[in-house]
Amino acid sequence: MLAPKRTNRAAILLVTGDKDFVRAVEQAFGASEHVDLEVVQAPLPAGLDALQLAGKTVAVIDVNLKNPEELAALERLMTGMVDGPPIVVLTDRFDQTLARRMMQMRIADCLQKPISPAELARACAQAARNPTASAGGEEAQIFAFLPAVGGAGVTTLAVQTAMILLNSAKKAKATTCLVDLDFQHGACADYLDIEPRLNLGEIEPRPERLDRQLLEVMLSYHASGLAVIAAPNRPAEMRSFDPTVVTRLLDLVSSNFDYVVFDMPRTWFGWTDNVLLGSNKLFIVGQPTVPGLRQTKQLVTAIRDRLGDAVKPRVIINRFVQRMFASGLRQSDIEKAIGGPLVSCIPNDYALVREAIDRGVTLEEVKPGNKITMQLKKLIFPEETRERSGIPFLGRKPAERKVTAALAPQKVT
Repeated sequence: MLAPKRTNRAAILLVTGDKDFVRAVEQAFGASEHVDLEVVQAPLPAGLDALQLAGKTVAVIDVNLKNPEELAALERLMTGMVDGPPIVVLTDRFDQTLARRMMQMRIADCLQKPISPAELARACAQAARNPTASAGGEEAQIFAFLPAVGGAGVTTLAVQTAMILLNSAKKAKATTCLVDLDFQHGACADYLDIEPRLNLGEIEPRPERLDRQLLEVMLSYHASGLAVIAAPNRPAEMRSFDPTVVTRLLDLVSSNFDYVVFDMPRTWFGWTDNVLLGSNKLFIVGQPTVPGLRQTKQLVTAIRDRLGDAVKPRVIINRFVQRMFASGLRQSDIEKAIGGPLVSCIPNDYALVREAIDRGVTLEEVKPGNKITMQLKKLIFPEETRERSGIPFLGRKPAERKVTAALAPQKVT
């Protein structure tokens, strides 16, 4: 399927069985000298074979959720589409379950009807500026760290994992982004001694403004080249944001980096399900104490009950001390307590971690070849995938990412 040609006009395809909406859109778009509008006036299953996506800037598809065949047809379309245009979906209702499903299908945007032609025009322009949301390229590898107890050391593990992934390619650094999702007490920026620049409060009133250009404004960069998304600390505020805004932000991040690492808060929010479902690897971080193991097991059980087999949490016990001839919890005791196999025990080295945090550098810079870093490398790159010459690049080869400029104008009059 051919990619849209670069022209001064936007080619928009509208698929809908709503005659009144067709008339309103034709009246608005038809008056613009910048837009070529093509309409397939039929429900999605009937119009699926007739869709001509080649050369289109954006495709707008109206899906009637009361008819399960239409949503199934949309999934077939997205599964079979390679190098096609971004897809904007119109629906008569919108909830978190649907948002998760649309995200998994790589839908560029989902709008709830009724919607004005002007709103549709803005959504099309936004989708055209960010076509990677529905592109057929390989997705980012996403690692999520979720604490089972307070003070589990999740931020340290997330920061070090991001640094390992950043330097995992043999010839060039893999584009890597560390995302601090604790918008109230996040510490990633403090650990790396950089300024947090994310302002979700600015995005929330107008989420359609969120594009690659605005994302770049809100990114902070460590001297290593690691990109970081973090919000300034607001310890006296209870901060809660629209889940769709957070999901949109994270979807944009995953479309523009090879690796993404999430530092998750312990509190469960409306967007937490989407983050866990969208992660390639989810690590539950606990501590080697009886209460810590009990809470770790409870969290793993809760996630399985809530999300089923779609998410496979893996348990990490941080700050583990193994003594051969002393009392205390052994690894076999931990596995028995959590009711399943243990992924990894991260050794305790408080002095090393404290020095790295105080200096705003990685553990490897303080002490090359330290046990914590080596254990994390084994965790991120399983032994069977490692090469004798070094650690291989997991996922795709590093490649320059290009965000195509919008062919559609900002406004359609």
